[in-house]
Amino acid sequence: MRNESESRLWSKPAAEREGTPLLVLLHGYGANEADLFSLAEALPADFTVVSLRAGLAAGPGFAWFPLGPDGSGGLAYSVADVQHAVTELLDWIDSVRVGHSSVSLLGFSQGMVMASSAARHRPDDFAAIVGLSGFVADSEPSDFFADEQLAARKLPFFWGRDQADPVVPQALVEYSNEWLNQHTALTKVLYTGIWHGISPAEIKHVGEFLTMSVLDQRASLER
Repeated sequence: MRNESESRLWSKPAAEREGTPLLVLLHGYGANEADLFSLAEALPADFTVVSLRAGLAAGPGFAWFPLGPDGSGGLAYSVADVQHAVTELLDWIDSVRVGHSSVSLLGFSQGMVMASSAARHRPDDFAAIVGLSGFVADSEPSDFFADEQLAARKLPFFWGRDQADPVVPQALVEYSNEWLNQHTALTKVLYTGIWHGISPAEIKHVGEFLTMSVLDQRASLER
């Protein structure tokens, strides 16, 4: 059994987290909690950042749900597996959210599926969502995905990617683009030369997005 305290990395000690906005980092397939944690240094210091480790062993690291090629240029995954993983993620977030002013999610690649699916399940629970080099699960609205409620809210969503990304199939890119435009307040930025990765310019834009959609909103409500 893994030590749960070792599967999370925090940017602030426990004594400094109370009342801060929480940003949860969700890594991609085959990575771990250390993969995205360095981003915390480049993001607004007001946030408490926590980077989580997914629960399934996959390649050199971990995965949130089983994912692989479908044999025809696409990706094979089960929406039921996504839903199960999201339920476990939200159970953990619920255990810590009471100490924070808000919760936002940042997911890379497979982590973007998790972040967007969590927002679809609980549209009112999050201040903002960031998705990097990933996609949205191709699924119809259901009892689990409250897409109409999310569309009514227009949750701030930042989506950054490279059009030359060799990992995410074009069909999923097109689906994600249409879905995000219909269901979120989307900020979409394209980058050149990052392939399936993250660039300093992109993280600068993410920081600006989080400042505007989370910190400025909080300051406005406190006036």
